[in-house]
Amino acid sequence: MFKRIQVLVFLALVLTTLYLTQQYWQGWLLGTISILFTMSAVFIGILIFFENRQPSQTVTWLLVLAAFPIVGFFFYIIFGQNYRKRKMFQQKGELDEQAFRKIEGDQHIEHEQMAQMGDHQKLLFRLAQRLGHSPITFNTETKVLTNGEETFRWLLHELRKAKHHIHMEYYIVRHDEIGKEIKDILIEKAQEGVEVRFLYDAVGSWKLSNDYKQEMKEAGVEVVPFSPVRLPFLNNKINFRNHRKIVVVDGDAAFVGGLNVGDEYLGRHAYFGFWRDTHLYVKGESVRSLQLIFLQDWYYMTGHAHLTSEYLSPTLVDYEGLGGVQMIASGPDNEWEVIKHVFFSMIVSAKHSIWIASPYFIPDDDILEALKVAALSGIDVRILVPNRPDKRIVYYASRSYFTELLEAGIKVFAYKEGFMHGKIMIVDSELASIGTSNMDMRSFHLNFEVNAFLYRTKSTHTLVNDYLNDLTCSEEIVLETFRKRPIWKRMLESTSRLLSPLL
Repeated sequence: MFKRIQVLVFLALVLTTLYLTQQYWQGWLLGTISILFTMSAVFIGILIFFENRQPSQTVTWLLVLAAFPIVGFFFYIIFGQNYRKRKMFQQKGELDEQAFRKIEGDQHIEHEQMAQMGDHQKLLFRLAQRLGHSPITFNTETKVLTNGEETFRWLLHELRKAKHHIHMEYYIVRHDEIGKEIKDILIEKAQEGVEVRFLYDAVGSWKLSNDYKQEMKEAGVEVVPFSPVRLPFLNNKINFRNHRKIVVVDGDAAFVGGLNVGDEYLGRHAYFGFWRDTHLYVKGESVRSLQLIFLQDWYYMTGHAHLTSEYLSPTLVDYEGLGGVQMIASGPDNEWEVIKHVFFSMIVSAKHSIWIASPYFIPDDDILEALKVAALSGIDVRILVPNRPDKRIVYYASRSYFTELLEAGIKVFAYKEGFMHGKIMIVDSELASIGTSNMDMRSFHLNFEVNAFLYRTKSTHTLVNDYLNDLTCSEEIVLETFRKRPIWKRMLESTSRLLSPLL
């Protein structure tokens, strides 16, 4: 009996020792990890401070790191590293600039047409050319394609006509009815001997089925993902996405604008219903600019260059009164935030009116102040946004700006016919921008975007008329009424706005 008690006591001592040892080492390990993460967060905070970002971005990151050292550490690793962006895309930016200077720099600029512009408009297009390396041309015909039905009708028609090559670049491609119809045409054309290159964003199109891609590959279509992400939560590439939508057919006709490939863009989604969007058909000299943007993106992902005359010699149109057209690409590979700077220049150059439509309106400090100063100066500033959200944080962050916009005299309208996805800016009813860039920080600072800038074109007049028509389907937001919204909405807006520099 005594020996049994000794054994039990011995076993109890051993188990107690093991338990205490485990608790000690576990506490030591957790403490060490906590200290390491805290030190890392402090170190990252110092880096952010010396990066000289915009004050709002700096303060937001420091708050996140202070409140959530461990979570903030991982969040910064994924989304916050400016130096990683510079390192990842520096070579692409340099190669793109060289290509644009070589191809576009030799193109004739119509000085007579430029002379007819006002001084502020000349400065704007010179700025755009200097930053985007793409000249304004007066030999480009454009047509506004209003909504999905018209856009896809024209797109499918041009794809079926292809004889030499089809180049497609999209952020979102879905394996649904319209996606299948486009896939079938691409397969048919590839089997006819047409060169078909299909570039899709790896994150935007992450739901695109392998069967969809494999079927095209087996038919001879070159299918390439842009910046694939194998470990999304540990890979900085998830943050720098290709948001461009470009189609070039035979180097003669092209498309650019707000619509991706999916049935929702045709109004076939139960939640969104009618989808209000705008695309642009392009024919003539500016097709070369869109082709260059695609080819440089393709080269970045594949290493295969195609800067030859068979791709870069569009059929020129020579009609009177076409107006000026300029294609501008922007992205993390640029030294400057190109489209943001051009938008800013458009705003400060306005004499009479600034009309904006954007599904995601989260301006940075520069754009916000420029808009408020314009309105306070007596310029007619209008902003059109969706009435219903597709991304709730962005939706509430956008509405957090409404009070100060309305107080400055800016008119804000909520589109109620369905979901408004168009990305438009019109200045003085004669200068317009249409493309892929939203009026938000993600488009300005993080995404690869492309916009067409139009000066006194027929398409500019169409955009003016469409904008006025959209206002008839919208509700103007009144300051007194907006101030009476529930407190929980105000809290959501304030919280979302705090995160807006990171969105």
